[in-house]
Amino acid sequence: MAFRIWVTAKPQSKREEVRKISYEEYSVAVRAPAREGKANQALIELIAHYFSVPKSSVRIIRGQTSRRKLVEIE
Repeated sequence: MAFRIWVTAKPQSKREEVRKISYEEYSVAVRAPAREGKANQALIELIAHYFSVPKSSVRIIRGQTSRRKLVEIE
């Protein structure tokens, strides 16, 4: 069963972390810069690790180029 969460991305952070803000909203800090999709890839990897699912089960539905993203996890 898939579910969706809103994620606020923080690229080029000093440390990587996932913080739960509410039931459907998370804040994710990644070290990668927001260039050439590197921050999005790091965000997907971090969320997959946080929810203990494979990277292929996580995808960005909306907000590829913005800080606020809608992410689907299968």
